[in-house]
Amino acid sequence: MVGPRRYRDVRSTLIDAPPDVVWQAVLDQVEVLGRPASYVRLIGCRDQRHLGPRPLTAGSVVPGFHVAAADPPARLVLDGVHRFSTYTLTFALLPDGDGGTRLEAHTDATFPGVPGAVYRLLVIDSGFHKLATRSIVTRVRRRTAVG
Repeated sequence: MVGPRRYRDVRSTLIDAPPDVVWQAVLDQVEVLGRPASYVRLIGCRDQRHLGPRPLTAGSVVPGFHVAAADPPARLVLDGVHRFSTYTLTFALLPDGDGGTRLEAHTDATFPGVPGAVYRLLVIDSGFHKLATRSIVTRVRRRTAVG
């Protein structure tokens, strides 16, 4: 029997904007997670549609995730479960002292059993997850660009 394997990762970037501006960009990006919807259904995500209050707060849902905690403009914690994994994606916004913000996207996931191990191989070990998370962080930075 294959036990759950843990995966942890952090993607970060410096953004030349204050935390409240970055916070809004993070919320905008989180609202579009879980696309395509067919993928969310295929892997059996517990949370499959947008539900709950907006702007996002504890209890809100986006496809693939429910909001476990929202502490504007400092931290947004998203939890999720599907057939192959249990995971948390945390966005931390840290003032850099010069009026900017360090945005960090922390992933913590487990992949139980043989199906989880195969999924991990396809999504994590392939590098796809790092690419996807880096893309989210980059889109947030671009949304906050001055000019």
